[in-house]
Amino acid sequence: MGKGNVRLINQGPYVMLDNDLVRLTLLKPQGYLTGIKYGGMDNILDLQSNESNRGYWDMNWNLPGGKDRYQSVNGAEYSVIYNSNDKLEISFRSTYDPSNKGTKLPLSIDIRYILSSGVSGFHCYAIYERPAGSPAFDLVQTRMVFKLRRDKFHYMAISDEKQRVMPMPEDLLPGSGKQLIVPESVLLVNPINPDLKGEVDDKYQYSMDNKDGGVHGWIGSGPVIGFWVIFPSHEFRNGGPTKQNLTVHTGPTCLAMFHGTHYIGDDIVAQFEEGEAWRKVFGPFFVYLNSTSNVSDAYNLWIDAKKQRLLEEATWPYEFVSSPYYLNAKERGSATGRLFVQERFVSESLIPAKNAHAGLSTARAQGAWQTESKDYQFWVQTDSNGNFTIKNVIPGVYGFHGWVPGFIGDFLDNTLVTISEGSETQLGNLTYVPLRDGPTIWEIGFPDRTVIGFYVPDVNPMYVNKLFVNSPEKFRQYGLWDRYTDVHPESDQTFTIGISDPKKDWFFAHVDRRVADKYIPSTWTIKFLLNSIKNGIYKLRLAIASANRSDLQVYLNDMDKEHMVFQVMNLGAENAVCRHGIHGLYRLFSIDIPSSLLLNGDNSMFLVQARGGDALCGIFYDYLRLEAPASPANSKQREELESFLFDSHV
Repeated sequence: MGKGNVRLINQGPYVMLDNDLVRLTLLKPQGYLTGIKYGGMDNILDLQSNESNRGYWDMNWNLPGGKDRYQSVNGAEYSVIYNSNDKLEISFRSTYDPSNKGTKLPLSIDIRYILSSGVSGFHCYAIYERPAGSPAFDLVQTRMVFKLRRDKFHYMAISDEKQRVMPMPEDLLPGSGKQLIVPESVLLVNPINPDLKGEVDDKYQYSMDNKDGGVHGWIGSGPVIGFWVIFPSHEFRNGGPTKQNLTVHTGPTCLAMFHGTHYIGDDIVAQFEEGEAWRKVFGPFFVYLNSTSNVSDAYNLWIDAKKQRLLEEATWPYEFVSSPYYLNAKERGSATGRLFVQERFVSESLIPAKNAHAGLSTARAQGAWQTESKDYQFWVQTDSNGNFTIKNVIPGVYGFHGWVPGFIGDFLDNTLVTISEGSETQLGNLTYVPLRDGPTIWEIGFPDRTVIGFYVPDVNPMYVNKLFVNSPEKFRQYGLWDRYTDVHPESDQTFTIGISDPKKDWFFAHVDRRVADKYIPSTWTIKFLLNSIKNGIYKLRLAIASANRSDLQVYLNDMDKEHMVFQVMNLGAENAVCRHGIHGLYRLFSIDIPSSLLLNGDNSMFLVQARGGDALCGIFYDYLRLEAPASPANSKQREELESFLFDSHV
């Protein structure tokens, strides 16, 4: 089929955009997407849902100290932004007036839809804006939701490995499904599709890191149609490359998540002060539609969607967006440089930061990019020599952030980075010096900000999701926190340095142990041998991949006040344990251990999960390392090196 002109059709309260491939129907002035006609299907969206609940933007927000509020986002004014034979862009806008005091959402929001000639899909974006003088409020979550026809779309795909036939929404109702301890988790007792009986369904099992996602969706039948959400960039999503977001879930529902707290908690909420002005463009993202007349070619729709994602990424930033607040390639800049690691106990030479994550964020503290939510972030991975180029950066002043697999901590360069329109900023050679006092006595794990490499048990056969059987993502299974008790029914975990194997003997989550249907605090023991003790301060580097409602205590050789070297209470609110993740908010603690607490010979370190009565509290350890005290010579050399590196960079 050749390119057809794009047509705008007004029909009562509806406006339709049609390019002979796709027809969109929207309710005006609200902007609800009520219909998508494509590939012989009159409406891809769920006919059983209200017209305001098929394709829509929504958000969670609150006033400071107030209760969480949920509301759908809708316009009060409809307008045509651009209209030609080749492209249509329409707007649904609601305007906030700060002079009108009250409890209304203090945001102006402009929702946009773009349909272009010859394009099998459409683009969506929104401009969120706070006028100066607006009252304080917290933005917790915002997204766009698509609910597809439940009689047609049963097969989802979010990666090459993660694809499956999904339950029906009726399967989650009482009688057909049994809700488990986690409200979103449902055991399918009597599903419509008998092949799914005995499985667990939970939307969090299909979460993805921003860096690992980019395309997800559904394949329908009768006719065979693919519906795909494609992110050509993640710059407008909060939390950086490791932020985890929902993708699809039983409904069938397809999500475009922009801003949320999942796997991080309230630390990532965007908090706006009274009078603070702000503007951000969320998107555009692309909804891609494809089809085939041959049922045996259905899988190829996924292959095609992945190719389309690459095409969208290659044309980012788009040239066809009409808003002046969305900057095209000529209006942006770039930054280039090379990142090294200086770790004298690994190499006497600078180490190229291979496959490191390098990014620009307005966050001004190490690791704070993880909770940055108001501005844009721009990330790439370095090559094998540590080289990087960060392209298409919106002009502004940023911190240069990075983290390197195999090394603890976060890098933040001392010098802020200014990006200007149309120019490339040369950052030169940058050197990250991870925290280190003395040589390694022992270490557990690999520092990659996850629990990969530790022991993840098989799922309880009562709670299987077949997608994750014999899968590298077996951690996605439901109820693995309870498997700790199955592995250690009588006493807690003991790990002996030099004998135990982290892949077999270090449980991936430090959780409570279940005793007679009660959850009690658990104490993990690390046994290690010291043939000699050096006077001074030993250092424990404790890297945590995630935590949830945890009271963590660390003791040396005895569990009394005098032997406690560390304590942190109520750590984390990330829910990674019950939401089937392997990481959340990364933290690094450096703990002083006086040599007087150590013994010549056998030693024991106790890690205590001190909060009892909570099935879902837990800590994911990324990496633990005990260092001997630094020698005076090494300390002096470190100071001289850091001074040299800083001076040479400046």
